[in-house]
Amino acid sequence: MSFPIPATSPLPYSLALLLTLALGWRWLPGGVRYAGVVVEILLVVLMTPLGANTLARMVESRAPSASACKAPMPDTVVVLGAGFAYAPASTDDFGALHLAGLQRLFAGVALWRRIPGAHLVIAGGGGGGRIREAVPMANLAMQLGVPASSIEIEDHSRNTWQNARNVAALTPPIPKRIWLVTSAMHLPRALGAFRAWGFEPCAWPSNLPEAHLEIWPGAFVPQGGAASTASVALHELIGELEYAWLEWRHARDATAGARH
Repeated sequence: MSFPIPATSPLPYSLALLLTLALGWRWLPGGVRYAGVVVEILLVVLMTPLGANTLARMVESRAPSASACKAPMPDTVVVLGAGFAYAPASTDDFGALHLAGLQRLFAGVALWRRIPGAHLVIAGGGGGGRIREAVPMANLAMQLGVPASSIEIEDHSRNTWQNARNVAALTPPIPKRIWLVTSAMHLPRALGAFRAWGFEPCAWPSNLPEAHLEIWPGAFVPQGGAASTASVALHELIGELEYAWLEWRHARDATAGARH
């Protein structure tokens, strides 16, 4: 079984830069050499628990807490998928759902139970080929006791921006005030996308913050888990830059449409 390295992982860039510096040290200009050393140190730090968790804390802290949601409280819970771990064999192959997606669904169902008459919206097209991610998630929700009449799915989106756009286009339309359930690090980007499409989302993290800033000897040693955490955090930061541009373009197009 192969385990692909995410494009935002510091590991391949650290190895490539180290090789470049080692082979080209004699020929590289002094400024380039020392800049390369600084970047290499930064990449290595990001692969330590202390560095990765510091970066993750920076991302997670930018999302409001659930307690920041003001009355009236939403009665619609929107859960975002996280893709498949492998191609599912059937719509009841719940093990194919990514762990983060399972955490989001469990958190969303738990929140749904706390709200009388709540509506559960599950969004995600995923990458499972003929099986759309929202379908096994909805089937699992029903296994957990949510009646089919309380569930609506959006199963054509491939990313968070499309989640927001497609949920906004559901018929009949869902309320603009919603609980948005997703991973703690994903919340800042997801909240921005849903606000851009006219929603008033209240944040509901599906997991406890991943950043634990504990000082211990191993916190200064590069580790695989830390590199994975840093990869997710970098993915979210880069994604936020992309979504800031998408939000600006969407607002510009909406303004231009209103003028015509």
